[in-house]
Amino acid sequence: MKIYFVSLGCDKNLVDSEKMLGQLTDSGYEITYDVETADIAVVNTCCFIHDAQQESVDTILELAERRKTGSLKALVVTGCLAQRYREEIVRDIPEVDAVLGTTAADSLTRAVQDALQRPEKGTGERLYLAPLDRPERGGKLVLATPGAVGYLKIAEGCNKCCTYCVIPSVRGPYRSIPEEDLLSQARMLARQGVKELILVAQETTVYGVDLYGKKALPELLSKLCGIDGIAWIRLLYCYPEEITEELIATVAAEPKVLHYIDMPVQHASDRILKAMGRHTNRADLEAVIGQLRSAVPDICIRTTLITGFPGETDTDHRHLMAFVRKMKFDRLGVFTYSREDGTPAAAMSPQVPARVKKQRQKEIMLLQQEIAFRKARGMKGRRLEAIVEGRLTGEEAQSGNGGIYVARTYRDAPGIDGLLFIDSERELLSGDLVQVKVTGAKDYDLTGELLP
Repeated sequence: MKIYFVSLGCDKNLVDSEKMLGQLTDSGYEITYDVETADIAVVNTCCFIHDAQQESVDTILELAERRKTGSLKALVVTGCLAQRYREEIVRDIPEVDAVLGTTAADSLTRAVQDALQRPEKGTGERLYLAPLDRPERGGKLVLATPGAVGYLKIAEGCNKCCTYCVIPSVRGPYRSIPEEDLLSQARMLARQGVKELILVAQETTVYGVDLYGKKALPELLSKLCGIDGIAWIRLLYCYPEEITEELIATVAAEPKVLHYIDMPVQHASDRILKAMGRHTNRADLEAVIGQLRSAVPDICIRTTLITGFPGETDTDHRHLMAFVRKMKFDRLGVFTYSREDGTPAAAMSPQVPARVKKQRQKEIMLLQQEIAFRKARGMKGRRLEAIVEGRLTGEEAQSGNGGIYVARTYRDAPGIDGLLFIDSERELLSGDLVQVKVTGAKDYDLTGELLP
């Protein structure tokens, strides 16, 4: 039977989807990308902020219509929204045959089989749950990412309990995945052609504390660097207060570990950071950024901010603007605060009006544009390694006897950062690693020419 699989939300959710796809294919199901031909649909949902919830709900309702008309024989909902609103989904959407909590993904095949054997919609056991502190393990992955990129989720859950975040309540406490499982998964990804391995978790920097009694990320990185076929290793979601001198030294010393770090800081006003439940302050943030840039001078630092948190004043906003101006982050994204039911921040006052949140977001992004565009122009003349993603098509993509290829440098995480457009007379393939000289910049993106 054919299964249509929809994965929504973050890259951590994507890895969960890849594990579920591995489970389904091992059980004999065929994966289809055409919903018209599908017998079964599975939606892996997200509920981190309101927009993500709405996208998940819209997708479920769209597929529920197909279940109602009979074009689908079964509809299964998994992931964060399924965990958080499981009772409501079971009660209000009878077309959903099974709802799986975040720690019950290994029940997917059984849930599908149960749904297919059910005499009518909305009957029988439809809820599949497991304890939120259930140990996390690796497993077979069926790649859902194009090209030569693979994500390696090294832990599940979170212990930070930031006041705006629902993740601990839907994903459970922090649980590292055993090192041997991760190395096995990484070797499997390498055999499938993955060259860029991206490490993800709710927080990567405390990997191993629960299993080994210490921060074991540097050791894990060194062992991953020994895997043949893996050329690049990229670090995402490193909490600033957990970045150690040992981790910085590993990034500096290991050739395969890219000089790139994603470090969400969320704010720079000490008062707002405290209200958010963050375990840092502005002075500490500036200190760790200084350490990173001193030890790894060409490091690319990405961060995310939240604007419009409850109680944020014009003064707090000015502090944040000054911090961004001073730190000159290479990459930066800004979310407006999303009021999530059940979180401590939802009950805080005063709540900032939506128009004010949007205006502050716009001001920060305009400032960051100036910084990012200036940094992009400053890359002219640099010689960099790049990974090819594909070739542009159409007349505008022709250049002499060659073509224009799309690639990324170490400074560009897939899907969130910029691109490098290469003028090449030589044919290139997706996944090729090439040497390029940067010839110019257009906004966030670079242009370059292929070197011998």
